[in-house]
Amino acid sequence: MSGFVEKPEPLEVPGLVHLHTGKVRDLYQNEAGDLVMVASDRISAFDWVLPTEIPDKGSVLTQLSLWWFDQIADLLPNHVLGTEPPPGAPAEWQGRTLICKSLRMVPVECVARGYLTGSGLVEYNETRTVCGLALPEGLTDGSELPGPIFTPATKAAVGEHDENVSYEEVARQVGADTAAQLRQATLAVYGRGRDIARDRGIILADTKFEFGFDGETLVVADEVLTPDSSRFWPADQWEPGRAQPSFDKQYVRDWLTSAESGWDRKSEQPPPALPQRVVDATRAKYVEAYERLTGTAWT
Repeated sequence: MSGFVEKPEPLEVPGLVHLHTGKVRDLYQNEAGDLVMVASDRISAFDWVLPTEIPDKGSVLTQLSLWWFDQIADLLPNHVLGTEPPPGAPAEWQGRTLICKSLRMVPVECVARGYLTGSGLVEYNETRTVCGLALPEGLTDGSELPGPIFTPATKAAVGEHDENVSYEEVARQVGADTAAQLRQATLAVYGRGRDIARDRGIILADTKFEFGFDGETLVVADEVLTPDSSRFWPADQWEPGRAQPSFDKQYVRDWLTSAESGWDRKSEQPPPALPQRVVDATRAKYVEAYERLTGTAWT
């Protein structure tokens, strides 16, 4: 069992229809048919959306995505039409709202990996492959791969695992031409992000994207190269053979699996509320990632 510990009720805003409550984002549609995407401060771990929020997290994700959209604008278009909350929206939507073009979304999580960790490491240890791609012997947790690889996954509902699939399976599901476009776009954006992050002392270990079509044009959607969708590691602390320090919710995962939390992730009990020090440390990591990548102080 997993999902929301406490699922929030959608807000009623004049002129908007609520479409979906995700792990982090709430999705509405306005009268023009555009999507209104609002990033909350919710945080998830181990397929649970936790009862404790991380202040500013949704704003950091939104502003960092906007910054990255500018950095990759020459590679492919994005879905953003505007950032001003609609009339009648609550004040807290400021800075965390994107007005987006409605796209024909591709039901694939497009993952690029430049380093071996996470579910890729689990598969590698069993078969020496990731998503059916053969990798060299001798790799370990945090090893740099010979080159970036495209390792797609099926997109799961809230509370369920994404499942890694082969490129061939993606081609079967969405067609060979679309699969080739997804792979090319995923690796191109990963490469740009990796190079920019490297210049700022950060390793972009892996990341995931969502794409949709505007007519015949492939468009990047949702969030891009944030600590929620990517693994960022401080380059000066990189040491293969162990779990790497990261700019994300690792503090949350570590505390939930500690004896102090008293939570058994294999049970059907929902996870407990986070202590304030874990909230503060997690917020600080998100803000640090934003500041180091953009070169701009968080305000």
